[in-house]
Amino acid sequence: MKKSALVLMTLAALAGTSSLALAQASDGILTVATIGEPPTLDVMQTATDIVLTIDQHIFETLYTYDAEWKSVPLLAAGMPKISEDGLTYTIPLREGVTFHDGSTFDAKDVTASLKRWMAVNSKGKQVSGIVESLTEEGDHAVVFKLKSRYAPLLATLSQASVIMPSEKIADTLTEFVGTGPYALKERKPDQYTQLVRFDGYKSPEGAPSNYAGKREAIAKEIRFVPVPDANTRVEGLISGQFDYADSLPVSAFERVEKSGNAKPVIFRDAGWASMNMNMKEGLLVKKELRQAVQVALNPNDMMMAAFSDDRFFSVDASIFPEGSFWHTEAGVARYGDGNPEEAAKLLEAGGYDGTPIRLLTSRQYEFHYKIGEVAKAYLEAAGFKVDLQVVDWATLTTRRADSKAWDIFITHSNFPGDPTTINTITDTYPGWYVSDQKAKAVATYMDATTDDAKKAAWDGIQTVIYDDAPLYKVGNFNAVSGVANGVSGYEPTYWPHFWNVTPKK
Repeated sequence: MKKSALVLMTLAALAGTSSLALAQASDGILTVATIGEPPTLDVMQTATDIVLTIDQHIFETLYTYDAEWKSVPLLAAGMPKISEDGLTYTIPLREGVTFHDGSTFDAKDVTASLKRWMAVNSKGKQVSGIVESLTEEGDHAVVFKLKSRYAPLLATLSQASVIMPSEKIADTLTEFVGTGPYALKERKPDQYTQLVRFDGYKSPEGAPSNYAGKREAIAKEIRFVPVPDANTRVEGLISGQFDYADSLPVSAFERVEKSGNAKPVIFRDAGWASMNMNMKEGLLVKKELRQAVQVALNPNDMMMAAFSDDRFFSVDASIFPEGSFWHTEAGVARYGDGNPEEAAKLLEAGGYDGTPIRLLTSRQYEFHYKIGEVAKAYLEAAGFKVDLQVVDWATLTTRRADSKAWDIFITHSNFPGDPTTINTITDTYPGWYVSDQKAKAVATYMDATTDDAKKAAWDGIQTVIYDDAPLYKVGNFNAVSGVANGVSGYEPTYWPHFWNVTPKK
């Protein structure tokens, strides 16, 4: 434990209060350089990373993610009571919570907000298909009645399903009023989004853990400034213009570290890189050839080429990283140093005829391109012919929608709170991963109502993924950001948040 943290905890114990309660509200301002301008602040409509980063300070959801990415209460007063048949979820609500406009948070706000979420949000629309009814039970509880069991319900309620006053809800939002520790004061597109401390904020209990636990608005104001150019974010951080700079290139790590004005921050396991295979048309409709791709590749060499330094990546066959509730070695196969001899046997078994594999990648994400270069060499060593097609990202996303146009494309993703929301698992995601054993494994997961049952079912899904080989997981990558010297309390999370953070003096 850091010495400063230990001292704070000791003082807190002597005072009979939490360490966070000792933090003093500040008149300071935090200036945060983001990767660009948010297209909207309506996170239900557009749940992109930049919108989620800003909105989480303004709005709150019923549940949120702890350090294991398990869903825990935020505006909910506790975990839901689930009926024996798994079809009814009764969710208690916290009392004494107020919105930024002074109105009281209650069940009517929840049902109105979630009905809008189910109408306009992509994941909300999925939920709406299995919801028979959503009703209020007094002022301090809501009840979901489902048509069938749906294990990801709490996970989907932990992101973008924000609660706002029922009176403010409209098809197109004109007011952005939430219960969060900060309220929106002003937004000037392409200049800044200004948030100010909400003095009426009521925090959840518990030690901070990822997005869960105690939240305190220490800074008087947060300004999110769009800075699309990564080098400009680096320069602004080093010069003192910014207190925090998001998404820095790994090449800037040493420069920030030596600047004397700021320090780099590594967020471990920000996401994972993958090579997704076309199961609908072309060479890789044959499982043996997809498995040959898996066994031919060397993940460590691909990730080292992509990131140059093992501080910025890790190689792990489990789809979810260590520390995640979902981390498991179940079913892992054909993942290692690259075995051209074994791959050649699978090529023969699959009747490979020498047709080149069309491997799509982009230099817009330079690490995608470098992964592609090394993958090409390993696949060719195993006996494949490879047509490496380097295009811009917009072209790649268009081309991958055409099942006749490619065999493998390289992409990356974050680690979602629920494993069944991984893109590849969806039947319609490019790659078109459809199999009877996947459908059966996912159905088992959807039927689960306890964490133990979900974990066992996920073990089954990962086992099936390795056997069906719809993708090759290359590895986990870390993200680099930077914080100005004198700023304290910042803890890295996937969507950076700035409650519990003290500005520099």
